[in-house]
Amino acid sequence: MVIISFKPKQVTKRLLSNLQSRASDIIINRYGLNETADSKTLESIGKKYGITRERVRQIENAALIAIRKSESFKTEHKVFSELKTLVENTGVLVHEDDFLSFVSKDKAIQNHVRFYLVLSEHFKNLKEDEHFKGRWTVDENLSDMVHEGLHNVYKGLSDKELLSENDLVLRFLKELKDVSAQYKNEEIARRWLGISKKIAKNPLGEWGPADSQNIKTRGIKDYAFLMMRKHGSPMHFREVAKAITDTFARKTHVATTHNELIKDPRFVLVGRGYYALAEWGYKPGVVRDVIKEILVKEGPLNKEDVVDRVLKERFLKKNTILVNLQNPKYFKKLEDGKYALAGK
Repeated sequence: MVIISFKPKQVTKRLLSNLQSRASDIIINRYGLNETADSKTLESIGKKYGITRERVRQIENAALIAIRKSESFKTEHKVFSELKTLVENTGVLVHEDDFLSFVSKDKAIQNHVRFYLVLSEHFKNLKEDEHFKGRWTVDENLSDMVHEGLHNVYKGLSDKELLSENDLVLRFLKELKDVSAQYKNEEIARRWLGISKKIAKNPLGEWGPADSQNIKTRGIKDYAFLMMRKHGSPMHFREVAKAITDTFARKTHVATTHNELIKDPRFVLVGRGYYALAEWGYKPGVVRDVIKEILVKEGPLNKEDVVDRVLKERFLKKNTILVNLQNPKYFKKLEDGKYALAGK
């Protein structure tokens, strides 16, 4: 599908036609307008001409001013108007890399288009900062509203929260109260979410704070967390290892997975190699600790009730629970046949 109607290389040739050879060469190399599409640093261009990087910058800026004042620049006004319309149609505020990729997959053409964004007063360059990626806009007021909306969404996310993309988009759209209705659609909202450096998605496509362990996966334990949360119930460490390998194409050793689960407080061993997530309400501890907590919370219980309660917390054999319950150091059998804590 053709996105632009003009031929960038021909447009650029006309725009540079009135520059002196050195100025033209500097512009071509700075913006990667050559056949190799390689942009050069100020320092490398300076070495070529035996001048300082600051002098290269001065020549570049003077060349851009000269182009903007030229007749050829005025002649190409339709090119800049077409790009402005394209930016408006894709959301007014666009992530540079995403927009250039949308225009063309050809790196050389992308470089020419970026050069036109720099040249024209239609486009405002908003540089990358701690909150947002590098981006361009044709409407600073609308961009400010989008930035505020993204800030508000981020502030409303808890560290452990994970949202589907659809849920996040809906939450974001609610923050865009004053944005024109023509831009309040899911497609554009998704593009705007991609501008944020504070909100990101994990390998399963779930969104949350970018610096959260649930999003920024650093190793086996984080992948294990994602898989168990997706599964929704306790898993054997062998199942976890296989799920990671199958889902993320990461060869995962069973022993390594077991070791990572043991060390991480997000996981609770619930018996016979099965692990659950602590956020599901499972608590660490040996079997007698589980029994003690149940009796403290509910008071004396008969044998069957103790077994039933423990099996909701642990994957165990019934006899394992009964053996622990018979330990007189921790538990005692009352006259009515119920069990209580020893010493109570």
